Amino acid sequence: MKPHLALKMLALAVISLSVASCSKSNDYKDSSRGTGWKVDGKNGGFKLKTDYEEQATGPGLVFVEGGTFTMGKVQDDVMHDWNNSPNQQHVQSFYIDETEVTNGMYLEYLDYLKKVFPPEEENYRNIYKGALPDTLVWRNRLGFNETMTENYLRHPAYANYPVVGVSWIQAVEYANWRSNRVNELILEEQGFTARGARFDVDASSTFDTETYLNAPTLTYGGSDSLARGGKSSERRMKQNDSTNIFVQRSDGVLLPNYRLPTEAEWEYAALGLTELRSYNVYRGRKKYPWDGSYTRSSSRRTRGDHLANFKQADGDYGGISGWSDDNADITAEVKSYEPNDFGLYDMAGNVSEWVADVYRPIVDDEFNDFNYYRGNVYTKNAIGEDGKVKVVTTDSIVYDTLANGSIIARDLPGEILQVPVDEDETYLRTQFSTSDNRNFRDGDRRSTRYFESFNDDAENPESGKKMYNSPQHRVEQDSAGTIERRYDDSNNRTSLINDEVRVYKGGSWRDRAYWLDPAQRRFLPQGMATDDIGFRCAMSRVGSKSKTGKRAR
Repeated sequence: MKPHLALKMLALAVISLSVASCSKSNDYKDSSRGTGWKVDGKNGGFKLKTDYEEQATGPGLVFVEGGTFTMGKVQDDVMHDWNNSPNQQHVQSFYIDETEVTNGMYLEYLDYLKKVFPPEEENYRNIYKGALPDTLVWRNRLGFNETMTENYLRHPAYANYPVVGVSWIQAVEYANWRSNRVNELILEEQGFTARGARFDVDASSTFDTETYLNAPTLTYGGSDSLARGGKSSERRMKQNDSTNIFVQRSDGVLLPNYRLPTEAEWEYAALGLTELRSYNVYRGRKKYPWDGSYTRSSSRRTRGDHLANFKQADGDYGGISGWSDDNADITAEVKSYEPNDFGLYDMAGNVSEWVADVYRPIVDDEFNDFNYYRGNVYTKNAIGEDGKVKVVTTDSIVYDTLANGSIIARDLPGEILQVPVDEDETYLRTQFSTSDNRNFRDGDRRSTRYFESFNDDAENPESGKKMYNSPQHRVEQDSAGTIERRYDDSNNRTSLINDEVRVYKGGSWRDRAYWLDPAQRRFLPQGMATDDIGFRCAMSRVGSKSKTGKRAR
């Protein structure tokens, strides 16, 4: 072989080896796609979690893969309400409770509050009291329901029945508490906090997820816990390794917060998956969470039985003796009926359910058709003069008095104090320009982008006119603590809609079949409760749309 040919072949072999080596190493599992540097965090370098698989499913939740659907399409729209105008929406994948929150689940919450914030102490009395469901919702002027009033919440016979008498505000507070307890257990099980730390707490040393992520040294009361008469946080906190690095959001260990589902999420989840790729569901022609257009079972074993718990006729809440159509007269135990194709129980009947949205007669799909939600109030962490976040202490709890006179805690000790966003976050933005967006595009001047509050004066009385002229009930408390309720009896009110009324979905044990359609929607003030409204929690999904991360075929 000639020398120059041998050199060419040798060069080609070297190039082939180099290319093979590069292609083998360029999987970017342990190096940066941008710089080629290692991302293992060694020698003070950048650390990126490259072995993250997918979000874990939190306790009680079921995965719902997102997609597009026709929202608001009511099949039997005999009322011709314009608040159910069909519109095409898309929701991202999320998780939602398999069942409604039960009495047993809510009693666990009450037990925690009672132990950590003893109601016999004046400073904490309204924390526990503000979380108690209203058991008087069962009373009726011409009905004998005292058995429910006295037993429904606490008697073990009803432990697996959906909790009722809970306002929208109480449901939100339960979801916040649940988020902290779930993440607190995750940290303990993975060795980041001391075993049993979640039990060894008092009012001055409670765990909060956002506090841990933003200011981990202030978790469990921080170094000031002892000074406030609490217990030391040092024995509860463990570091990840010798570098004293706490678990961060980038580690993917902690779960997103539990919350109420949005109206779009709830309706999408209630419809189920059976015909998701068919014309019927895409065009909004699915009537119930189950298949078909009837409320009775057609299977041989259960033929004639109802598929949900609802009111069948005047005076008929559960069939005749010996043959109970739905096996319930009031609420029923969760999982008493077959789930829909997402594996969710009682998405029609049993109890109606709170969702996150503020009510408006229309869904403004012209402005947004992706993850639709009305109710955004943007806040940020309050920062003290020392440059650190402000954490609520036992001495800085702020209580709010609702329109019905109920008193609730705005924030609990251990949580980071929240303040409205300001010009630092809104300047020159096009997506939002204010902290409170609940009445955005209502039609009144206050909802417009360039509204100026100082124009509310006698010379320009219409400048601040509201779209919905609802009653303005007031509750005031004097220096002695006496509550004075002032009922708005004006004859000039034209609506019950305002920024504090929330949507609830799904028919209940009190409702006719008309309300079982997932597209139906009603509203109630967020501080009120009834004997036929409960709730379930949801959780956002981070990462891929599907559990496999692959495109469906």
